[in-house]
Amino acid sequence: MLAERNLEPDAFTFSAAISACARNGEWAQAFQILHVMAQSRTELNTVTFSATISSCEKSGNWDKALHVFSMMLQSKVEPNIISCNSVASAFARVGEWEKALHFLSVATWNRVDCDKITCSAAISACEKGGEWEKVLHLFSDMVHDKVQLDVVVISAAISACEKCLQWEKALHLFGSLGGRTIETNTITFNAVISACEKCLQW
Repeated sequence: MLAERNLEPDAFTFSAAISACARNGEWAQAFQILHVMAQSRTELNTVTFSATISSCEKSGNWDKALHVFSMMLQSKVEPNIISCNSVASAFARVGEWEKALHFLSVATWNRVDCDKITCSAAISACEKGGEWEKVLHLFSDMVHDKVQLDVVVISAAISACEKCLQWEKALHLFGSLGGRTIETNTITFNAVISACEKCLQW
């Protein structure tokens, strides 16, 4: 359509196309558009990179998400919390806890303020990998850095302890909610009960 009218796509046009791909998880198309954008020397920006990373995350392609994030840094485009959350979530989907923790360090080194979504994704990745000690360390860091906690973070942390038969740790985490206004759910209670049941602590 643009070619027929002899119109050159600009950054806004490319960004809109990539965002449309991201909504549908079409990572390959988004990646291709980003490549064309770079070849045409159109200015790459945070929106285009973040949307491309998001499309990779939704499709479970953590390696592609990380590759685009690296391109973002090489292009000297400042990452934002959305791009960081998408990469961290991509790792969480497949339980790549080591990469999730490394990425969290890289994001911090690049002075990106990680929020509860970034930290939750890292905790989820560690939980899937059975790394309960890493989960507790991350949870402690979140409390220390005053990152907002929610039921997702709490449930993932308790679930990690439950899977590794750490019933005392699970109870300790649950007990630490006493002075906090965090709404627990069935998953939270089930994880605590299951941890005690597996270790015959009933």
